[in-house]
Amino acid sequence: MELYALPYRLTVCKLRTAREADLSRPFYFLSCAMGEVSLVCRAEDVPDSAIAREEDWKGFRVAGTMDFSLTGILAGLTKTFADARIPVFAVSTFDTDYLLVKEDFFVPAREALEKAGHIVRCEEQS
Repeated sequence: MELYALPYRLTVCKLRTAREADLSRPFYFLSCAMGEVSLVCRAEDVPDSAIAREEDWKGFRVAGTMDFSLTGILAGLTKTFADARIPVFAVSTFDTDYLLVKEDFFVPAREALEKAGHIVRCEEQS
């Protein structure tokens, strides 16, 4: 499987309302569920109004568009990290999956993916 290493640091944060999110930013993953509003974004794009934040994440994007009928893709990738004792935070979009690891684990995560036979390329800065 081919993945792209994202070229920026990410932050996971909690907002009071979704209206605080600036959806014009180039990387925003916003979720609203059960009264909780969570946002994953580039570190420099965290809204000033964030009420909680978890800093220093880096990410990998699964290349291409994945069909909804595929099974085990995310499970296989997270197992690679679990076997290497690397904590992971995964988010999914309509087309693909993103795997986030703390910055300190980024190089070991990339090495674990490559050792498992995956190709990791560098994503262009957006």
